Amino acid sequence: MKREQTISREDPALASDSVQPPANEPAESSFKRFQPLADLLKRVIRRPELRKIVPLADTTIYEMEQRGEFPKRFFLTPRCVVWDLAEVETWLDGRRHASETDALRKAPAPDVRQRRTRPVKPPIQLG
Repeated sequence: MKREQTISREDPALASDSVQPPANEPAESSFKRFQPLADLLKRVIRRPELRKIVPLADTTIYEMEQRGEFPKRFFLTPRCVVWDLAEVETWLDGRRHASETDALRKAPAPDVRQRRTRPVKPPIQLG
C-alpha cells in the first residue's frame, strides 16, 4: 500500500490506469500497441467445450466442416483436435443473423401420411 501511495503522490501519470499514447502518434497505432494480452492470444476449444456452445451432433459438425459451412478443426497434436473459439463465435453470430433475416431455409414438416411402418389412424368418429 505504501508504494502505491508514494507513486500516486509523486507522479499522477504513473498511478493512472489509462495509458496515454505519445502526442505525435496517431490514435489507431496506439490502439494496436496497447491491446490487452487476451485479445492478442487466440483461444481454442476442444470437443466437449464445442458441444456446450454448439448443440449439434459430431457427425453434423463433421459434415458441415466438409461442406465449408462450419469452422475447420485443426490438430494441436496427432490426437488432439481443437477449434478456434473466435471462428466458432463468428459462425454463431452469422447463423443468428441469418435466422433473424429468414435467410436460412427451414426444413419442411414431414408428411405423416407417407409413413410405411406406423400409418396414421383415421380420426375417430364420435356419435
